[in-house]
Amino acid sequence: KLPVIFIIENNGYGLSTPTNEQYNCKDLVDKAIGYGMEGIQIDGNNITEVYDTIKECKKKIIKDPRPILIECKTFRIRGHEEASGVKYVPKELIEEWKQKDPINRFEDFLKAENILSTTDMERIQKEKVAEIEAALKVAFDEPQIEASTENELNDVYAPFDFKLKESRSGERKQMRFVDAISNALHVGLKAFPELVIMGQDIAEYGGVFKITENFIEDFGKERIKNTPICESAIVGAGLGLSINDHKAIIEMQFADFVTCGFNQIINNLAKLHYRWQEKADVVVRMPCGAGVTAGPFHSQSNEAWFAHTPGLKVVYPSNPYDAKGLLLASIEDPNPVIFFEHKALYRSIRDEVPVDYYNVEIGKARLVLEGQDISIITYGMGVHWAKKAVEAFPDNSIEILDLRSLLPFDKEAIYETTKKTGKVLILHEDCLTGGIGGELSAFISENCFEYLDAPLVRCGSMDSPVPFIKQLEDQFLASSKLNDKLKYLIEY
Repeated sequence: KLPVIFIIENNGYGLSTPTNEQYNCKDLVDKAIGYGMEGIQIDGNNITEVYDTIKECKKKIIKDPRPILIECKTFRIRGHEEASGVKYVPKELIEEWKQKDPINRFEDFLKAENILSTTDMERIQKEKVAEIEAALKVAFDEPQIEASTENELNDVYAPFDFKLKESRSGERKQMRFVDAISNALHVGLKAFPELVIMGQDIAEYGGVFKITENFIEDFGKERIKNTPICESAIVGAGLGLSINDHKAIIEMQFADFVTCGFNQIINNLAKLHYRWQEKADVVVRMPCGAGVTAGPFHSQSNEAWFAHTPGLKVVYPSNPYDAKGLLLASIEDPNPVIFFEHKALYRSIRDEVPVDYYNVEIGKARLVLEGQDISIITYGMGVHWAKKAVEAFPDNSIEILDLRSLLPFDKEAIYETTKKTGKVLILHEDCLTGGIGGELSAFISENCFEYLDAPLVRCGSMDSPVPFIKQLEDQFLASSKLNDKLKYLIEY
């Protein structure tokens, strides 16, 4: 149990909505029992009661570590912010609480106990007013901030000097995609003693895909942690570990479930370094993708949601070698990484993979197949669709570029393949509208237009949820349209 004091400053309102319209219990302290916590309610306008209660609770949880919830009943005389005012608050309620002003009550206490006289209080008040005015002057005298694009962009990501690491032993063995991920985690846990892995059912059970099976025997439950079914709490806990000098890997049981942790990722993980130069050394693993008849809640490819978010890095490997190397690079990187793993690749492909530590640089594409006539730019499962499609056009020289990373993506590699072939097809499993293909198309149009010999062609999945029935899922997927799209480009 964690020794934490949770304090609720209950002033009776949200912005304007009274608390009796927000929850169905008399007091918020009543909620403590639902979390197995001791709950205490105190007068939040009584300074000595607040001080004594928190002091006593601190002693308790140092002696017997556990969480305690304290509800401080208080009131907000002014509005939530300057613009809102207090028209929504009954006047008699304001007058009632004005009589309970904590500063006035504390002054009365100090006088009654002969601790301070009226003269002492007036002197202290003057001193504090002078301190505040001096601080305001310092703030107002600060030079105006000058906008600098370079400085602003440099604040988005924590500095990281990537160093390529190759396998020392040179030993390789056949690994499936799922084995490469598991091996990367095992090697990473040995390389980084501060690394903790968290997720639903990942400890004794080994995760739904058995990637962390037997890990607790090797690393213990302090480093392989089961979590509640609460994605926001999992990501938040990972971020907290990072702030306290750990590295964290979060496993989303399925990438679809990440929506329940969206705020923690988009507004906390992604922005923490930009806002206050704090660490967000977290990797979020995302088992994703369709083609396994798992329906609309276990099959999405939702990478575009995150590729739009400054502060994140987004990685999406297509093969076991890259999966291990990129995952280890993601663990090294002090920035938050969203790491996509296509479920249909887990046990369907194999590769020769080094057994020891190596890495693959994030943001660098890989040329899978050289060609002269057409470029297919893709990643993840799309690489395998592209390789199969090429076989249907043996008389054409088709190049395949595997992006591997989507944020950042390899602009130079995209530029070079576009310049080389003049015809580009962008392939991804995500729905067509709003997919990463639109961003790649814009980059090519803006930077490579003079080299194009045909319109840019995007091939994405249908703009619908992922169907459950196999025939419908096959129709949904971008792979069902790929040959027709290629034929159009060839004949253009």
